[in-house]
This record gives sequence, C-alpha cells and structure tokens, in this order.
Amino acid sequence: MLNFTVGPVQSSDNVRKIGGEQVPYFRTEEFSNIMLENERLIKKFSNSGENSRVVFITGSGTASMEASVINTLTREDKLLIVNGGSFGQRFAEICNIHELNYTEIKLESGCKLKSSDLEPYDNKGYTAFIVNVDETSTGVYYDLNLIHEFCKKNNLFLIVDAISSFLADELDMQKYEIDVMITGSQKALACPPGISVIVLRENALKRVQNTNPKCMYLDLKNALLNGERGQTPFTPAVGILLQINERLKEIEKNGGVESEIRKISSIANDFRNRIKDLPLKITSESLSNAVTPLSPLNVSAYDVFLTLKDKYDIWVCPNGGDLKEKIFRVGHIGDLTIEDNDKLILALKDMADKHLL
Repeated sequence: MLNFTVGPVQSSDNVRKIGGEQVPYFRTEEFSNIMLENERLIKKFSNSGENSRVVFITGSGTASMEASVINTLTREDKLLIVNGGSFGQRFAEICNIHELNYTEIKLESGCKLKSSDLEPYDNKGYTAFIVNVDETSTGVYYDLNLIHEFCKKNNLFLIVDAISSFLADELDMQKYEIDVMITGSQKALACPPGISVIVLRENALKRVQNTNPKCMYLDLKNALLNGERGQTPFTPAVGILLQINERLKEIEKNGGVESEIRKISSIANDFRNRIKDLPLKITSESLSNAVTPLSPLNVSAYDVFLTLKDKYDIWVCPNGGDLKEKIFRVGHIGDLTIEDNDKLILALKDMADKHLL
C-alpha cells in the first residue's frame, strides 16, 4: 500500500528497522542521553530557545492537547479558541470538560482566519489564545503572522497545536512568540503513532509551576522534573522514542528543518499542479504544505477513498461527520517522493476515465 494519509505516514527504512528490534530497558544512562538529544533537536527545529523545555507524552496528540490546557490554564483565564473543524472543536470540548472560561471563534469549513474574525475580541480582557494552526480535518492553515500580532497586542498566552504542521510549514516559536507548541510522532516526524510532544517556553514553564491540575499521568511538573535527567515519570513508548531519535538525526543530516519543509512543499505543489484538469476542487482558502483537501465534483468523497484503497492499493484520508461524503484529503508528509505522486495521479486519472471520480 502507498500511504498518502496525514498520519500514520510512511517511515524511512532506518526508522522502520528500529521498529523490528527488541525494545531495550530504558532506565539507563544510554536511554537518558537519547532523550536529551531528542529534546535538543526538537528545540532546535522549533527554534524555541535555550531556556525552553520539551515533554514527550506516551499518548496521541489529544493527550498533549489536554495536558497543555490543564497545566497552563486555570478558571481565572479567559480563552479564545479558533474552531474551524473537528480539531478546533476538540480543544473546545477539552476546555468544556475542565470548566474553563472560553469563547469560540467559529469559522466555516475551508475558510481562512481573517483580521475581521479577530476584531470583535480585541481588547476584551482575554488572556489566552488556542489554535490548531493546520486544521487537519479541513486542510486550512491559519496565518501565524496575524495570530502573533493579535496575541502580542492583547498580551495573550499562545498555545499552538502544530501536530500536522511541524516540519511541514515554517514554525518559529521565538519569531511568533508561541508559548506552547504541540506535535505528534505520526505526522511529519514520520514515526509510528504513540508519542506526542509538548514544547514549553519560559512563560509556559512558569504557568506549569503555578498550576495544579487534577491528574497524575498528564502532570507536566512531574514530567519536567524527570526530563531533567532524560527520563519520563512512567514507562514510555521506548521503541517509538528511539525511532524519533533516528528520524530527528536523519532530518539534521539532510539539511535540517528548512530542507524538510522544502521537500514537503515541492511534493505538495507538484500534486496540486497536476490535478487541475481532474474533476476535483481544492476546498481550503489557505493551504498547509502537509495536506490537500479535495471535493470530488461527481461522486462521494468516501467512495473515492474506498476505491483508491481497494482497487489501487493507495491510502488517502477520508473525513467523518458532515464532511464524510464531501471531502477527502491527500497528505504530503512522510517518506514520499515525486515518483509516488505519479502513481496517485495515474490512479485518479484512471478513475476519472472510468467515471469513478
């Protein structure tokens, strides 16, 4: 199967090789050194600054979304959440469960975030801003420059879910004054799912120390304390952390984060340029390099997903809920090449010729 989803994605041979090895014992100096290297490279690639810290959570991206919220925000905060899809909705659900005071900036599917969307909330006493910078469900990439200027003007604590965007789009934590950044192992890091990553800058670290979440597993104070020696409070997904280490070193060897972004961008642009004559409509006003959301003009989007899977041995991303029949998504992250695009384009053209698209 050829994988064009946005997670889990295809891994390099070296990363996959580690997955076939015995998992080592981890309470050792050797594993601690690997974890400290993981932290150093994540800090480097996110440009979070020397005084920032990184926490590795054994759990999906949602675990780190919840951990970030409950460890840095309290009921005294007044939150703004960008909700333009299922992952923005997930942040709203997390804040609702923990009885936090939040307002949703609701956007229509496929619509970009504009200054006019933010104006009603300017100088209204908000203290924090939460955004999924690449709303993966609809394939919309939100303007970090716009968000940064609004947050700076209003002195807002900024939490950015970059689970799909990290390593695919520019994400400079110091430039955009991002306090918390979240990503996951199964996206552009191109490792198996199971680890999510939280990067905390100094303002976030202060908030963590002054917040007392009602939980054990997601308590970041405990995670940060253990992380000082390159360890985790509880048994982590050791094998995946070793794969992340290999992948981070692979990125550094191949030219760093800038080179990785250029590679993903070139694959995305190649695909988008070559589907212009197909009966497909790109549904996002603002595209991330990571994913292209597409609406077929003549058939069900879910049927396209099934046909590619069952007849052409190609995975793309279906959608759920109201978007199930309307939009499918093609990912451009992971161990993909332009030659892989050739195979997908041929399949889509064949489907169009057979009136399956």
